[in-house]
Amino acid sequence: MKGLILAGGSGRRLRPITHTTAKQLVPIANKPILHYVIEDLIGVGITDLGIVVGDTSEEIEKSVGNGSQWGAEITYIKQDKPEGLAHAVLIAEQFLDQEKFVMYLGDNMFEDSLHEVVTGFEESSTNARLLLSKVDIPQAFGVAEIGEQGKIKKLTEKPENPKSDLALVGVYLFDPTIHRAVRAIEPSDRGELEITDAIQWMIDNEKAIEHRTLKGWWIDTGKKDPLLLCNELVLDEIKTQFSSQIDQTVTLNGEIAIGENVEIIDSNIQGPAIIGSGVRIERSNIGPYVSVGDGCKIDNSTVERSVLMEGSFVSGVMKLTKSVLGREVEINGEKSDQQKPTSIMLGDKTKMDLSNG
Repeated sequence: MKGLILAGGSGRRLRPITHTTAKQLVPIANKPILHYVIEDLIGVGITDLGIVVGDTSEEIEKSVGNGSQWGAEITYIKQDKPEGLAHAVLIAEQFLDQEKFVMYLGDNMFEDSLHEVVTGFEESSTNARLLLSKVDIPQAFGVAEIGEQGKIKKLTEKPENPKSDLALVGVYLFDPTIHRAVRAIEPSDRGELEITDAIQWMIDNEKAIEHRTLKGWWIDTGKKDPLLLCNELVLDEIKTQFSSQIDQTVTLNGEIAIGENVEIIDSNIQGPAIIGSGVRIERSNIGPYVSVGDGCKIDNSTVERSVLMEGSFVSGVMKLTKSVLGREVEINGEKSDQQKPTSIMLGDKTKMDLSNG
């Protein structure tokens, strides 16, 4: 089978981070989300990968390259503008070449093993295998309505009155029938070719559609709070690993991964936490659930439940919590009991002064 990764889209829900960074490259535990997706596919033996890219193609190609670091072969497929998931399949038809394939959204992560999802599909006569997950707000997703015989009878994209709480997860398995389906449908009211409409066409034409319901978590990382939750869930699985010598003035608790050339002085680190290479932390409290990117500097501050991308600088902040900082962000404050906790999302190279409240 081949793999089709969707890495286009504008990432509006993650602005201002995505003004300068592709949403698929925002890090979870210091690794771009897109890299997790690639590793997932490689892990089940799918090495021929097509990546659908849009305006952020240059940044994505720089991060992923030709795939050799994973033993993969990467083909980039340009989508001039985001016109729907089914449109991505439409423009990738030449690459897919009548093979069965896995379509994986490049900003989705889930806990279950992909191996369990794909096993047996290539040899089967099934036309599509879908993943479902129970969600609290089904109105935000494509929703599956299950019939009396336990099969999907209807799919609706972002319904006002959902008939179930089962959302379509951003991983789909298709055979070449999907190419007929995406050519048969019309754009939705949103002006997009919806993958739910294409699958509904397959259902209406009595194609063989299977589904699996995930047992573990699934997160669409396209918003700040889900992204931070995903960071926490991944950090829960890390193991302690030190690549730098830690000063005796540092208190360490929990699972903590520390990169090379890290200097920590007079500080407390509460895991789970991951600290990249070239980081300096002084007179600060870090964690739990913090990812500190390479080259960051933190001084006289408390940081918890946050993602700091490369080169960020935090000084004199009483409590930075539930925040996402882009690359080379600077936050300065005069640490005092009068300073309020700060929860924020800042794009690359933003400067913020908290000293005046």
